[in-house]
Amino acid sequence: MAKAIAAARNGITHTWTNPVVGAVIVKNNQLLATGYHHRFGEMHAEINALSHLQNIEDARDATMYVTLEPCSHYGKTPPCAKRLVEVGIKRVVIGQQDPNPQVSGHGIAILKAANIDVTVLNITDDLNVAYNFFYRHKRPLVTLKYAMSIDGKLNDGSGKRTLLTGKPAYHDSQNLRLHQQAILIGETTLAVDDPQLTVRETTPDFPPIRIVLVNRADDLDFSSALFQTTTPIWLLTRHSTVRQDWPATVKVFVDAHWKPETIMEFLYQKGVQSLLVEGGAHIQATFSAADLADRLIVYVSPLLLGGNGLPAVSGSGRTQPLAYRVTATTALGKDTRFDLRRQ
Repeated sequence: MAKAIAAARNGITHTWTNPVVGAVIVKNNQLLATGYHHRFGEMHAEINALSHLQNIEDARDATMYVTLEPCSHYGKTPPCAKRLVEVGIKRVVIGQQDPNPQVSGHGIAILKAANIDVTVLNITDDLNVAYNFFYRHKRPLVTLKYAMSIDGKLNDGSGKRTLLTGKPAYHDSQNLRLHQQAILIGETTLAVDDPQLTVRETTPDFPPIRIVLVNRADDLDFSSALFQTTTPIWLLTRHSTVRQDWPATVKVFVDAHWKPETIMEFLYQKGVQSLLVEGGAHIQATFSAADLADRLIVYVSPLLLGGNGLPAVSGSGRTQPLAYRVTATTALGKDTRFDLRRQ
């Protein structure tokens, strides 16, 4: 299974809303083939492993180790479970049952109905954290990410962007974006920071959707950096739009009552499994108040701003504090990254 897990990791950032999956085929204590799901829409790990056999007849009476339950439905590819039955696989060792209701338990049932020996280990959940969370909780996994001074400020209070962290933290935050399916900011952050919200150090197969929560989409300035690239933009606006000249990359969604809960339901219906909230302070406060901050990634700069600087989380209050545990602490040049998860 360790080899299957290692193979699965090769697909990270390439499979979009599909899980990363690895598979190996073993027979008579010999490793015959290894495969993984290379890219969204391409063959699944099981089929990829079978394709690497010198002869498909070698699959008969072999054992397959696969990190996720073989699929049972027709999607972009045929059902993997049925193919394993057809080629005569004798035993299948599965890392975890698939939480997707289209698959969950059905792939295992197909294998068992064909008298294939099935073992489920329940050890590979960490390969697809957002995917598992999405199907188990029926909403995206939400990560709040921000950089702050040592005294908890986002800026110096001047009304302009304050550059707090150095290049190592910048590179790290770009890699963080690469692993997300969507990024969300509010209109104040859009106005003050004028961000692109893109992944700029590589060209991702599936760049994260850039989402901006605004009061009136029609008031936005097309000359801002956000509109200068072709990555998809979703505008969540509280007032209807009358503009007819939106760029082709822009979609506008109107709801007079956009709030974290309605955003979660909207993104769940759209199939978005992971959301990175990049601010600002008010957006972070509203997600925290709604108990929708599953992870925190905080870059702390050794600067003390003092004065009237904007607090990292400011706005909607909570009646009870949220408890988090620190899962990692990473030095990034002069800055420090803290990773935290809800307890």
